[in-house]
Amino acid sequence: MKRKSFVYFLVAGVLALIFFMVKDIVNQPGVDDMKAGFKEIAKYRNANNTGPVQRIYVVTVKDSIWKEMEDYGNLMPHTKYGNTKVYFFMQTAKIPQILQPGAVNFDPAFNKDCIALYEKSAMSQVAFNKYPY
Repeated sequence: MKRKSFVYFLVAGVLALIFFMVKDIVNQPGVDDMKAGFKEIAKYRNANNTGPVQRIYVVTVKDSIWKEMEDYGNLMPHTKYGNTKVYFFMQTAKIPQILQPGAVNFDPAFNKDCIALYEKSAMSQVAFNKYPY
């Protein structure tokens, strides 16, 4: 009888553990839970799958909540030995529609409207700069 109750207790414990793991996976916060109102306007990804992958995004926000902007950048895809940049603009500002690779990713005329830049480097080092230009 002791063995049977031990097995029931063990099975109940495993089922409870699985339930809480699934619940935690399903309830992960995402972009929709953030208050800054992110909207992706433009993106660029180079076609080079054998070397460093470069990803560039232009995103608009309703409100400049710095912590949420950094969290948004952390949610963006990143490839080991690749580079990910996210440029943030206010919704009412002039926003670049065309992106290109390299050190300058859009027309410098838009620099004054860029409120933040999130960058994750090839070695996964994160830099978040307010008013980078």
